[in-house]
Amino acid sequence: MNLAAVLLAAGASTRFGTENKLLADLGGKPLIRRVAEEILRSCAETVVVTGCDRPLIEKALEGLPLRFAHNANWIEGMGSSIAIGVKALGSKTQGAFVAPGDMPFLTSDLLRKLIAPFEASQGTSVIYPTTPMGEQRNPVLWPRRFFPLLASLSGPKGAKQLLVDCKKSRKHAIVLDEGAFTDIDLPADLEAARSRWKS
Repeated sequence: MNLAAVLLAAGASTRFGTENKLLADLGGKPLIRRVAEEILRSCAETVVVTGCDRPLIEKALEGLPLRFAHNANWIEGMGSSIAIGVKALGSKTQGAFVAPGDMPFLTSDLLRKLIAPFEASQGTSVIYPTTPMGEQRNPVLWPRRFFPLLASLSGPKGAKQLLVDCKKSRKHAIVLDEGAFTDIDLPADLEAARSRWKS
């Protein structure tokens, strides 16, 4: 199937401090580049949504086969970034991940674990990962039929309510390694990720 990803890299990461967390070094590469490289191993198309620090994000991803879509109103929140990313997807895209840019241990293996049930549903079900306790995590794989709803999002809440509302159309995949869902919000999160990366 022709699958894509909308990689969210527009925020200012205010909780992280004065630096942009997506540009932080992890094992010799910027965090956002590590995430993008894993996504590119599983998706035919990747659209990176930029906002704050646009030139620096684009430079960190230099040379990778992806496209950029800029959200001039990034300060309005994640919903507008998802909308801009989805609008930029190609016309032949059958499904798309919406992926935050701050997940250092996101892997192509995890993405493939979500792609398998998506293909089994013939591209009709929303697929999302859960912890063994059933807690929803990211990234979420959306069928094309939901693109118009995603493209109409705004505000800071992202697509969470849309996922709640489409109860009859969604399926989950349990992921045993909860470390795969680690995201970086605070400097302490980055230090913990660096320690895990070294080990």
